[in-house]
Amino acid sequence: MVASQDENSLRNAPVQERIHAIICQIPVSRVATYGQIAQMEGRCTARMVGYALAALPMDTDVPWQRVINRKGKISPRTSGHGGALQRIRLEEEGVIFDREGRIDFKLFGWPGPSLDWLDRHGFYPAPPLGNEKRGSFRADQALHGSAGSDSSP
Repeated sequence: MVASQDENSLRNAPVQERIHAIICQIPVSRVATYGQIAQMEGRCTARMVGYALAALPMDTDVPWQRVINRKGKISPRTSGHGGALQRIRLEEEGVIFDREGRIDFKLFGWPGPSLDWLDRHGFYPAPPLGNEKRGSFRADQALHGSAGSDSSP
């Protein structure tokens, strides 16, 4: 019974905890987007993912550096110093940036955790990286096969 409770522990967890759990699944040398994480979580926006990461303590085990924007770039920080640290950490993991500071999703993009893991923890599949469109995809649509049929935000 304990295993069953553990498996469902994220279903009713606070959104910030759910966001962190997804990000902890991103392997070394792979990146995900804020929007991809939000779509998997199903109850938040890309901006909320950014806020959840910004609230992490400096000594966190959550691999925050592996989350980038939908253009394949590091998003600027209000403090100004986080972007340089993020790039250093990603390069130490083997991630390569092009001349414009972009990461190639085909080489380093993370497709997400297994469907089994997502389902067990109450998350949703996200579209492949590079296919994200603002406001046109909702996690509940993916589960019911109607993604893109409703263009409302």
